[in-house]
Amino acid sequence: MLVLPDRAVQPTMYFIGVTTGRSSIMRVFPHWADALGLDAVLRGIDLEIHAAADDYRRVVEFIRSDPLSLGALVTTHKIDLLSAAREMFDDLDPYARILGELSSISKRDGRLLGHAKDPISSGLALEAFLPAGWWRRTHKWVPPAEALIFGAGGSALAVSMYLMDPRHGENRPGRVVVTNRSMPRLEEMRRIHGQLDYGVPCEYRHCPALEDNDRVLHNMPAGSLVVNATGLGKDRPGSPITDRARFPLQALAWDFNYRGDLGFLAQARAQQQDRGLIVEDGWTYFIHGWTQVVSEVFHVEIGPPTIAQLSHIAGEVR
Repeated sequence: MLVLPDRAVQPTMYFIGVTTGRSSIMRVFPHWADALGLDAVLRGIDLEIHAAADDYRRVVEFIRSDPLSLGALVTTHKIDLLSAAREMFDDLDPYARILGELSSISKRDGRLLGHAKDPISSGLALEAFLPAGWWRRTHKWVPPAEALIFGAGGSALAVSMYLMDPRHGENRPGRVVVTNRSMPRLEEMRRIHGQLDYGVPCEYRHCPALEDNDRVLHNMPAGSLVVNATGLGKDRPGSPITDRARFPLQALAWDFNYRGDLGFLAQARAQQQDRGLIVEDGWTYFIHGWTQVVSEVFHVEIGPPTIAQLSHIAGEVR
């Protein structure tokens, strides 16, 4: 059952999620606020996964109507919240309109704004560990490296858009494969990709069982990027693959999660030496995701030197 916070008595940013109290950001934010010179606090608002539309509307109305409630970061509920409360926003950025989701709620000049930051933050996090020119380099391989994304939610769609963006020129995967347990999100991703027409082949696989994902993984070429964007391992225990699954040689295994039981991350690390894997968790994604939204909510510029400082602070607190 949704429990809204009391009205804010000082400038407040909210974290809209499922188990917000477990997130490192609750310990990190006070130190970030000090470093940025913000007289502000962070409060969590927990909702069940796929909560009732009225609950999402109540949360948005609370933030919109409370003067000291300045905005929020949204996780897990990005698509459902926007679907339920779209007309309550005065403006949405282009990514929010394309993706049908938002990760940032902010206010400016009395207007309620929604932004989808994942295409930006996922790109920054990916470039932090992906070897320079990786896709261009692996185009010479037979077959060339590809990208496999487990999950078809907002974060998966965002990273697929970044991977296929034409501004990268030849430095894009030879193909993107997306799997999901249910068809509606896959069909929605197919529709959006079709509108964008980025020119990278994309395959959509309905994989209701973990073993189905195992088979897709088994057929990926060497050097492929394999992403867990399902939420499994954080919001819910487990992994999108079984312990019998085998990663491609020289693959890059990226778990969007940094907390929880991290089943996918453990599976990748168990094969890291044998298969020559590069393994990354979601910590850098977490840093970029939060700094992007903090910048919007508090209207502060957070450039690379400040991000490095905030990352160091978060690492110490973690």
